Amino acid sequence: MLIVCWSPVMVEVWNGPGDKKTVEGPSRMPAPIRLRELIRTIRTARTQAEEREMIQKECAAIRSSFREEDNTYRCRNVAKLLYMHMLGYPAHFGQLECLKLIASQKFTDKRIGYLGAMLLLDERQDVHLLMTNCIKNDLNHSTQYVQGLALCTLGCMGSSEMCRDLAGEVEKLLKTSNSYLRKKAALCAVHVIRKVPELMEMFLPATKNLLSEKNHGNLTKYCDTSSRFCFFDPFLQVRILRLLRILGKGDDDSSEAMNDILAQVATNTETSKNVGNAILYETVLTIMDIKSESGLRVLAINILGRFLLNNDKNIRYVALTSLLKTVQTDHNAVQRHRSTIVDCLKDLDVSIKRRAMELSFALVNGNNIRGMMKELLYFLDSCDPEFKADCASGVFLAAEKYAPSKRWHIDTIMRVLTTAGSYVRDDSVPNLIQLITNSVEMHAYTVQRLYKALLDDISQQPLVQVASWCIGEYGDLLVSGQCEEEEPIQVTEDEVLDVLEGLLVSNLSTPVTRGYALTAIMKLSTRFTSVNRIKKVVSIYGSSIDVELQQRAVEYNANDLLDLLGGNDVVPVIQTTVPTKPASAGGELLDLLGDLSLSGRVLCLHIYYTFYLFIFLRNGLKIDFTFERANPNPNIAVITIHASNSTEADMTDFVFQAAVPKTFQLQLLSPSSNVVPTLNQGTVTQVIRVLNPQKQQLRMRIKLTYTHKGSAVQDLAEVNNFPPQSWQ
Repeated sequence: MLIVCWSPVMVEVWNGPGDKKTVEGPSRMPAPIRLRELIRTIRTARTQAEEREMIQKECAAIRSSFREEDNTYRCRNVAKLLYMHMLGYPAHFGQLECLKLIASQKFTDKRIGYLGAMLLLDERQDVHLLMTNCIKNDLNHSTQYVQGLALCTLGCMGSSEMCRDLAGEVEKLLKTSNSYLRKKAALCAVHVIRKVPELMEMFLPATKNLLSEKNHGNLTKYCDTSSRFCFFDPFLQVRILRLLRILGKGDDDSSEAMNDILAQVATNTETSKNVGNAILYETVLTIMDIKSESGLRVLAINILGRFLLNNDKNIRYVALTSLLKTVQTDHNAVQRHRSTIVDCLKDLDVSIKRRAMELSFALVNGNNIRGMMKELLYFLDSCDPEFKADCASGVFLAAEKYAPSKRWHIDTIMRVLTTAGSYVRDDSVPNLIQLITNSVEMHAYTVQRLYKALLDDISQQPLVQVASWCIGEYGDLLVSGQCEEEEPIQVTEDEVLDVLEGLLVSNLSTPVTRGYALTAIMKLSTRFTSVNRIKKVVSIYGSSIDVELQQRAVEYNANDLLDLLGGNDVVPVIQTTVPTKPASAGGELLDLLGDLSLSGRVLCLHIYYTFYLFIFLRNGLKIDFTFERANPNPNIAVITIHASNSTEADMTDFVFQAAVPKTFQLQLLSPSSNVVPTLNQGTVTQVIRVLNPQKQQLRMRIKLTYTHKGSAVQDLAEVNNFPPQSWQ
């Protein structure tokens, strides 16, 4: 019988040729569109809003169909609802419909129903408990495919209550002769044990029987260590090795029992094909993870060493990565393959080169430091720019840790700065300066080497900065020719100044480098006789457009300091330490001013007079410090600051703040005024009392804030080298 036409009240039925009649029928909604048509319609949507409108319209139709208990198209509607759920739209109203499909006798209905249950239900919702009885019935169904659906669903979203209630049925199916069901039951059993660990004992007898399973798919979770390696199934062998790795980790007895079989696999596995290499790699990982014998670990590392000679770059990369993980625990065994590892630095693949570089640095020790550094410095010369920063840092660290001598250490660092100076990290310059400072016997040799390097190349800015600092500190040793380590060079004061002045005007020099050069020139004013030339250079940069250089020049030229350098009553003190930010958290400085960053923009105050007069000068603001001791306590020093203003406008809202190290105590009294008068017509004075019970050298950080010509100004400064006589 075929339905020809359906109307609200009539239906025509055709039973065959010549047989046509009309009967009355109930009113029904039109048939819903198929899933394929819905997908096609949704894909035609041009905007998100248009797609959302289509989804809402279809969801309304599905809801209406559910309310009418339409069994004919329930499966189709739930399938469409699952598709909309996959698109991210709400589909929770279809949960009970899934349960109805599961209870159906049709396989197609059950299939969609179980799929919907796995997507729309989880153990946090009580609705899923309603399907426990349906799953139990389907686990005992006569059709294996229905049983498979029930096992998949229970193994996917079964709660602890469901697993506890249905564990018996799963255990029965685990013993069935049907390999299809055993495989699904095994996976479901794993889920049951994870949810209810105390049920493990129930499944142990059945799992022992699975170990003799001929179907390798059923052995992925359960395997026999002694009888399964005869099968050349790489997937199975990999699973077995991973299981052994889990069983032997941290277990001495289990690890000892595995040593022989692992040694056989490592020795007898054919490596002509990638499957053999995969098995060997898993064997190596297992050996390294369990508590294996030392000889077996050496064998595993030798396998990785052979991998390094393989033509396949993926195998080489895997070997380098594995060796990098084991180098700390089996250092000597990995050292045997050092030459092969170093050869990998020449590989064309960047990933292999990076791993080889990291492993090479890990192999460096006091015995091979010279040879390894030779290879790594050669690599640094020829490697791509992306490697230079990491390689340079690695060389610095290795040289600092294993340097056989100070001269070798300095030569190595200079080699890095010469070849890859532009790629070294910011802390390399102060670290090298500290190294040079501590190597007193190498001062003459170092300054001569660095001076020669400047003559050859000034493009490597870190090298130029270190060289400028050394020339400023040890320029007298350079011109005197006192180098004993190598043949001294003949150089005059003017030649040294020519080089430094060239750095000031070079387009290659950064502002930081120019600052180093200008400071070096100023330092040489106490070591060279060319004071007039130095004064001229410093004066020129007092009007430089570079604020940093201008600031330095003004400081160095303050109060005609250079005119006084020849006087008998003056003891010039120039800061000779590397400028670094003082420690704050370790108990060094009492931070009364907040976190004052002293890098780049910080002014350094220097003590120039034995009369305890201290000078600060910037933008017309001048600060003088005078000292006196308080009687009867000689541990208290009274410092009076005098602030004057040489500009044509008053400096208002003037505030002076100070901070000292924690070993001192500081009392800052009220100032005489908060306005510094114009054109030096008056001064603002303020008294500072400092208690120094340990009579240590005083360091002070100051903060100056004021308003000048309508603009707020803030200056940070550090006072260094207070005379120790102040506390005697």
